[in-house]
Amino acid sequence: MDRERFFDAVQSVMNGERQQAGIGTYGEKTIHAVLKRYFEPYSDSHEQKIGGFVADIVGEDGIIEIQTAGFEKLRKKLEAFLSVSKVTVVYPIPRNKWIISIDPETGEQGKRRRSPRKGTPADVFPELYKIKPFLGNENFRLCIVMLDVDEYRAPPEKSGLKRGRRRGYVRYDRIPRELAEEIYLGGENGWGYFIPQDLPEEFTSYDFGKLSGTGQKYGSFMLNILTDIGAVKRIGRKGRSYLYRLSDRDL
Repeated sequence: MDRERFFDAVQSVMNGERQQAGIGTYGEKTIHAVLKRYFEPYSDSHEQKIGGFVADIVGEDGIIEIQTAGFEKLRKKLEAFLSVSKVTVVYPIPRNKWIISIDPETGEQGKRRRSPRKGTPADVFPELYKIKPFLGNENFRLCIVMLDVDEYRAPPEKSGLKRGRRRGYVRYDRIPRELAEEIYLGGENGWGYFIPQDLPEEFTSYDFGKLSGTGQKYGSFMLNILTDIGAVKRIGRKGRSYLYRLSDRDL
């Protein structure tokens, strides 16, 4: 993790074409553009064609794909990319978020307020479910990037986007302000980051959810994926609950 390089990437993106075009009006959203420049400062390595698809970055560490949402869009790319190269999927998660309303036509901004919700690395699991068949591939690696961001929201009639659930406003763009953490999973790194250290030898989804702090329902969802990857294995039942044990493979 290199916070200085991240700051340089933010400044480069915000002082470039976005300064003239304005927030949210550029074709590539800001977080995607910043992370692409952060992970590979040299633009010659950006947007490279591999096997009929365009990869965000192709460099010394293989292919890097930055995906802010919608992992189902990655399936065909991963089929093509993983057969020829190591692939790192970068997924940004807002750790802290400040919300700002904006009128895209005038640029007028409302008061900056902090969202009460804090993001956690476990927020990636609903997206991972969409690409489960690829998670155990030895060439696959995930990088979760925890960020502090400003989120700009605009009225749907001015944003051109679908109506959101909160006061009729929709997310217009997100501007990253601070790099908090990078977490690498999969490949040689394994998936042990999500395994609570004090799990008993045999455990249920209730035990996992309680010790991981995610709750039983979400813990069960995580275990479904971790079992599919091979990080844990289902060994039977305890009452109406499945019983699990950590696998013998390195986590």
